[in-house]
Amino acid sequence: MKKLLVLGLICLMFVSSFALKVVMVTDVGGLGDKSFNDGTWAGAQMAVEQLPGVEAELIISKEQTDYIPNLTTAAQQGDVVIGVGFMMADALFNIAAQYPDTFFIGIDIEPSPGQTVPSNLALYTFKEHEAGFLGGYVAAAMTKTGKIGFVGGIEIPPVKRYEIGYRAGVEAYNQIHGTNIEVIVGYAASFEDPAKGKQLTLSQYDAGADIVFAAAGATGNGVIDAAKEKGSSFYGLGPNASLRYIIDRYYEEGRGYFAIGVDVDQDYMAPGYVLLSITKKIDVATFEGIESALSARYFQSGHNNLGIADDGVGISAMKYTKGLVPNEVIAELAFLQKLAVEGSIKIPQSETELGGFDASNIVFPF
Repeated sequence: MKKLLVLGLICLMFVSSFALKVVMVTDVGGLGDKSFNDGTWAGAQMAVEQLPGVEAELIISKEQTDYIPNLTTAAQQGDVVIGVGFMMADALFNIAAQYPDTFFIGIDIEPSPGQTVPSNLALYTFKEHEAGFLGGYVAAAMTKTGKIGFVGGIEIPPVKRYEIGYRAGVEAYNQIHGTNIEVIVGYAASFEDPAKGKQLTLSQYDAGADIVFAAAGATGNGVIDAAKEKGSSFYGLGPNASLRYIIDRYYEEGRGYFAIGVDVDQDYMAPGYVLLSITKKIDVATFEGIESALSARYFQSGHNNLGIADDGVGISAMKYTKGLVPNEVIAELAFLQKLAVEGSIKIPQSETELGGFDASNIVFPF
């Protein structure tokens, strides 16, 4: 019995010696955005469940002035600090330099041109333009009005890349199929204003759009609310109608109103009214960063920029709506993804690149 007790104490000391405390600092708005904050926290929770000795805590930022004090507190309390969101970049670099023995992970944070990333900082960004391209192509194929919309939060680089990629997907569809689908673009100037997101979306529907992509954090929740409200009214259904009735009414009317989710799979938020979600694997990047911190020797410091070829971005499985999308569109999308992986197509990420984008030479082998 004594031998077992001693063995148990030794095992407990062994596990404790490898404990890793992770502290995540949210961007403004905190959890509940159903987007990049929630996606990052999901990755931290994945690490707690799958990696031995990992525990995770959360510090909420309510405004940008919270970034420095929150990151400082996190660095004093944790072994790994996770900062979330492009707007936290300067604060994260600042605090990482002050705590060289603490690991830092930045999600959606990239270095400025020429800026050196310290060895204790791992940055994960995503090629949002590549994901946006795929969603834009599907939206162009599915619109019945010839107009689709885009609602952004704040016009920062990741959101702008989503917009450019989305418009490039539409442009590719237009060039390949000889159509003239238009994109209506609006910005809410906030990631925390669902009411504004809903207002912008309803305005775009009134202007003729029938599909609207939200790249706006919690503001985008209002875009999805607008799609459900407009769609259910158009179909003459109650807000809690079953998916079967929604799909039946879509076929009966020959059209409907949809939202497109962002960052994580948001299709579940309004089944039948969210056509698809344009995603980046925030949770996986967060998990991999934490996992690498378990061994300082293998910590993935530096700038990790993930795209289609890395399986870092894509679109949702369209669990509730894939049956609405013609098989030829699914096949064309798969071929375009193949071209992107091979490097045979360069998806624009700026207005200049979009202006010179030419997809007219793409020929599908079917």
